Amino acid sequence: MSELIAAGLLLFAAAALVDVLPGRRAPYAVPYLLGAAGSGCLAAVGAVALGRPGHAPRLDLGGTLGFGAAALRVDALSGLFWLLTFAVAVAAGLTAAGWASARRPGRGPAAYHALVLASVAVVESADNVFLFVMAWEGITLGFYLLTAAGHRRIGPAVATFGFGKVSGAALLLGLLTGTARTGDFSLAGLAELPAGAARSATWALLVLAFAVKTGLAPVQVWLPRGYAAAPAGLRPVLAGVAVNAGFYGLWRTFALLGPPPAWLAVTLLLLAALTAFLGIAHAAVQARLERVIACSSIENAGLICTGYAVALVGALTGSERLTAAGLIAATLQTIAHAVAKTLLFAGAAALEADAGTGDLERLRGTARRLPWAAGGLAAGAVTLAGLPPTAGFVSEWFLLESLMQQFRYSAFPYGLALAVAGALIALTAGFASVTFVRIVGMVVLGPRDDRPARRAPCRADLGAAGRAGVLLLALGGLAAAALTPLQLRVIGAGLAPLVPREVSAGALVSPWVVQPVFAGFSSLSPSWLWVVMPVLCAGVLVLLVAASRGGALRVRRVPAWRSASGGVHGDDRYTPFGYANPTRRVLGAVLRTRTRAVPAGAAPPGSGEPPEPGPARPDPGPEGAGPVRTAATGGTLDYASDVVEVVEVYLYQPFYRPLRALVAAAKRLQCGRLDAYLTYMLIALVGALALVAALS
Repeated sequence: MSELIAAGLLLFAAAALVDVLPGRRAPYAVPYLLGAAGSGCLAAVGAVALGRPGHAPRLDLGGTLGFGAAALRVDALSGLFWLLTFAVAVAAGLTAAGWASARRPGRGPAAYHALVLASVAVVESADNVFLFVMAWEGITLGFYLLTAAGHRRIGPAVATFGFGKVSGAALLLGLLTGTARTGDFSLAGLAELPAGAARSATWALLVLAFAVKTGLAPVQVWLPRGYAAAPAGLRPVLAGVAVNAGFYGLWRTFALLGPPPAWLAVTLLLLAALTAFLGIAHAAVQARLERVIACSSIENAGLICTGYAVALVGALTGSERLTAAGLIAATLQTIAHAVAKTLLFAGAAALEADAGTGDLERLRGTARRLPWAAGGLAAGAVTLAGLPPTAGFVSEWFLLESLMQQFRYSAFPYGLALAVAGALIALTAGFASVTFVRIVGMVVLGPRDDRPARRAPCRADLGAAGRAGVLLLALGGLAAAALTPLQLRVIGAGLAPLVPREVSAGALVSPWVVQPVFAGFSSLSPSWLWVVMPVLCAGVLVLLVAASRGGALRVRRVPAWRSASGGVHGDDRYTPFGYANPTRRVLGAVLRTRTRAVPAGAAPPGSGEPPEPGPARPDPGPEGAGPVRTAATGGTLDYASDVVEVVEVYLYQPFYRPLRALVAAAKRLQCGRLDAYLTYMLIALVGALALVAALS
């Protein structure tokens, strides 16, 4: 198995070299196909690690780091995440290859893509603290390079890199806090960390590090801009592949450190549920397709971390069944998110390339011209909407069922936190349906746009490689839902380092029926849904046709009704802006919705592209404007509605001016004189010595 691990990493290196070497003559798709091949090797290693309990494939690296022996070790937990991450990465590589063949990007993006894949592989298998940190910084660097590629404005890249460095600093500080007490640079050595302040600090710092990367509130503001700024065809590797490294970090922290401090578990549970709600609230009203998908990534991170926090509560209360229920729900959510998000971004990349924009108002009906991209977009949207019989429905059912177990525990803080989180997740599930119905109804199933500009021949629909990737993801996601009992057995094997397999096996009532680990509470058979739902649908259609004597099949065309008043003109169907307007009004207190009427043709404030990202600048979040023609005046008004990113405006913006002042003061110290710099170093040294003397 070590040879297969080495082969996967070497294929990533080859992909990078093919992309950056001068005089490249290989087709544009080759580096991405090499990355897909390397991902296939690592996914196979993960499957072997899961299928052979007690056998952990490893690739020894010796003492090359200088901090003890290091290796890539694929135990059951690493195997689960390697199988999930790199099975999706194979499909993401194929869709990227199709995108590259059509778009012909310059040198660089394929190498950055390979860097991210290799770094994720090392993070999910490293057994040494510094190897883990170096790979984590590799992910941050890859994110920065991808978001900066081809952009003159580096605001999104700077924000992505800045939050990535915060994550890296928290990770390094947390791991060093633990290793300073254990004296061992191996990750496994953290399990020997005694209970106390150092263990609690390590827990908190590591959760912060992984929360930044996954996009948990209040450190989620970089994620929508970072994803949207990356090359369209490479967003799947960021949202569907690389983010899994953050979830792996959370799972591994739990496996090493055991139950967290009670305050941390409750805080994480509430923040995760709030993150899910805020994420879907903003996704529901976004005006650009890529930002809808990116904001929904925040929602999915909240859902996953909610299940994880339920498992932490189970560990604190001594309930292995609640721990298993939470981890199973979170892992199912991770699988559904990885598959669906890759499908969504892959389909959106093709649509954006064909239409020349991601504006939903201009994408209406566009997907009809690109059936493969439309199919991928629809499959991903239906999955994240949580509709049966998809994997998204199964994972949300497990999550809600695990949150309903609060009545079993008498500890008031835990029961209250579970109840509040359950209410927020239920609201999130409802608005998720509204959000993705808009995408499917307007973009995929919307009426054709017959304007001349839209009748031009479209580009290749994802290409052969991209179609293979979309088909692999769509069939894989549907098979995961239909074979949920088999999927639960695989998850149970991967979670063995956290909960005993016999406990997680409680999720299986029978070979085809599942339950939320707690026997007798509820049950579901996703496999039978695949049989019953088509039969019921066919039966309803037969009865409808028979009862109407064929009339249901006849089409009657009449002019659309607009108003009882004469002279009212405009669209005779919903627009994406109009469909999202009720959500803006209902969630006005959360989104800080602002509406106004402006003269026709006058660009409302902030109606252009979103401003450059950064923790200090508020994004007014304009969601578009819909024209409303008024018969009373005979004129035309534009109705504009803006929403506000409350976390950014009210949490980060107040620190913007003080930060600017601090930076300006720091710049004055950069005088370019060597004697001044030596003086600064002397002052810092004297201060450090004085501090050490005072503490001793």
